[in-house]
Amino acid sequence: MRQGDFVTRKSYGGDVIFKIERIEQLKAVLRGVDYRLLADAPLTDLMAASAAGTLDDPRLGTSQFRESIRRLALSQAQMQEKNELSLTHKYKAGSSYFEVPGKVLHLDGDPAYLRKSMQLYGELRVPVEGYYIPEPQMPDALYRLLPQIKPEIVVITGHDGILKHRNSGELHNLSNYKNSQHFVNAVQIARQYERNRDSMIIVAGACQSHFEALLRAGANFASSPARVLIHALDPLCIAAKLSYTSVKDTISMLDIVDLTVTGLEGLGGVETRGSYRMGIPGIQNVQGKAQMQ
Repeated sequence: MRQGDFVTRKSYGGDVIFKIERIEQLKAVLRGVDYRLLADAPLTDLMAASAAGTLDDPRLGTSQFRESIRRLALSQAQMQEKNELSLTHKYKAGSSYFEVPGKVLHLDGDPAYLRKSMQLYGELRVPVEGYYIPEPQMPDALYRLLPQIKPEIVVITGHDGILKHRNSGELHNLSNYKNSQHFVNAVQIARQYERNRDSMIIVAGACQSHFEALLRAGANFASSPARVLIHALDPLCIAAKLSYTSVKDTISMLDIVDLTVTGLEGLGGVETRGSYRMGIPGIQNVQGKAQMQ
């Protein structure tokens, strides 16, 4: 076994595919490929695996995730069709408009997941600024970045998990989570900057995060109601949908659950207005239609 190899753990029945981050003596530090999970395991517990069908596959993930991306692209096309029909009915065919999708500030505690997220934001035409920030530093980073970037949507994610060594039955205690307290602190800083949940939407959490605490802190959408692993790019899917949902429309988790791989066990939230605006008349450029950011 070498650094960079794809492996599974025999003791867990090979349920999750990992990439070896590094090897320390007879143990490997592992990063989940599809799920936001950090782990370690003895080298003797590892089996070789293939990247096919994972986020390290050039096709970018499982068929279920590719379907989520297809649905996001379809919803954008439907928004454009709706805009064009509105102009045709109220003005005349051929009238132009410009788009102002909601801008995303994405903080990620994992640089590899951040790179994949930024690639997909680009493909989906979502305006975004992304930063790799270790989870304990996220509150301070938001305090500095929010006044500069002024986003409509904030994604706060990385790694989390329920600690192995804890008192049984204490899942509501934040001290029993790897990074939930840091995520809660970051959400609180963001809500001090903007208290209105529709003016600035917050998507927060990672695998097994303390869902209730994140919502109480002010998140619109958070993980993980059933304390399950969440797909690495589920937070992105929610943010991308909100970026292209009209400010006139309100969406709930039921409207976007099909865009996630993990479903309602992994993510939940409160009704929230979208952040997309149509502008008239169009701002001319070489393509005849512009996206304002």
